[in-house]
Amino acid sequence: MRWDTRLIHDGQEPDPYTGAVNVPIYQTSTFAQISPGKAKGYVYSRTGNPTRAALERALGRIESGVGALAFGSGLAAATALFMAYPSGARIVAGDDLYHGATRLLHIAETHGVRVDFIDTSDLANVRAALAEGPHVDLLYLESPTNPLLKITDLKGAATIAHRYRTRVAVDNTFSSPILQRPLELGADLVLHSMTKYLGGHSDLLGGALVFRDRRLLERYRWYQNTSGGVPGPVDCFLVLRGLRTLGLRVRRHCSNARRVARFLDRHPKVTRTFYPGLPSHPGHAIARRQMDDFGGMVSAELRGGYPAVRRFVRRLKVFTLAESLGGVESLVNHPAKMTHREVPPELRAQQGISDGLLRFSVGIEDPDDLVEDLARALG
Repeated sequence: MRWDTRLIHDGQEPDPYTGAVNVPIYQTSTFAQISPGKAKGYVYSRTGNPTRAALERALGRIESGVGALAFGSGLAAATALFMAYPSGARIVAGDDLYHGATRLLHIAETHGVRVDFIDTSDLANVRAALAEGPHVDLLYLESPTNPLLKITDLKGAATIAHRYRTRVAVDNTFSSPILQRPLELGADLVLHSMTKYLGGHSDLLGGALVFRDRRLLERYRWYQNTSGGVPGPVDCFLVLRGLRTLGLRVRRHCSNARRVARFLDRHPKVTRTFYPGLPSHPGHAIARRQMDDFGGMVSAELRGGYPAVRRFVRRLKVFTLAESLGGVESLVNHPAKMTHREVPPELRAQQGISDGLLRFSVGIEDPDDLVEDLARALG
């Protein structure tokens, strides 16, 4: 089946008990047992719930995995991912990440895990980090990255990592499985903040891990149950609803983002535009090869730093100043004072996150309205 058909039907078969076309919300914490230790299928909703199970089936199929596990947020999924590595383990991660993941990795360091942050857009850095020792247990990647939209050659990175018996996990939140399927490129796990494109309507929290290997899936199922960071059935239902329109929405996000990126790239008050769909982007060729389109996220640096940013966001009428991304509405975020405010200024500068940097989550509104809003705000 083709994408838009799969998104509606994969893992979302009519309910076997009632025939309901939409997966029902099983709003219950516990389930009656036939006899002590013998259940009809479910025991307790932390361990398993039919609504969550339907979502996990759907996610596993559309990401080309053997299965998936759903969590209460993207960070809950990342927590489960990282907590599997004990003291003495080593993780190599990209140096431009969602800051929540960076914070978790710093917590892992306090528990004796060695964490090295490198620019993974250059595979020479990946090769050097894995070769120098000690052994790297996990290579953790984003592509495109948050917020600078750097691109890593996922197939190349996975090939290098597996040569050193290193597991590869990819946060695929920015792309969604519509644009990029890291398991098909060699990754071992995929992470999603389902809050973003998968849900798509800024009305839920959720996260997921998707697996290429069933033994690894079962290992993490134990972490999911033990840690208890699972989503409720209503949020699972809302993600299932979001999946049904994911293809339509993501295509519109992409076409609108291209318009926005081209406009910003030509504007005299914008010093730099970050979008992998622009031919000038250093990762453009790799993105063309491993993505089906370039996504709905655009970052840009305004001339004049923070004073220019403050004037700009006050004038916006369609774009909303808010954190998060991937919803139908267009948002703008100022990383230095919002999502990455805890990063020391000198480190932000070193990473390229200036006081003039803005990150745009381009929604599905009329593209002319979006461009006109930006033009008016830039003044």
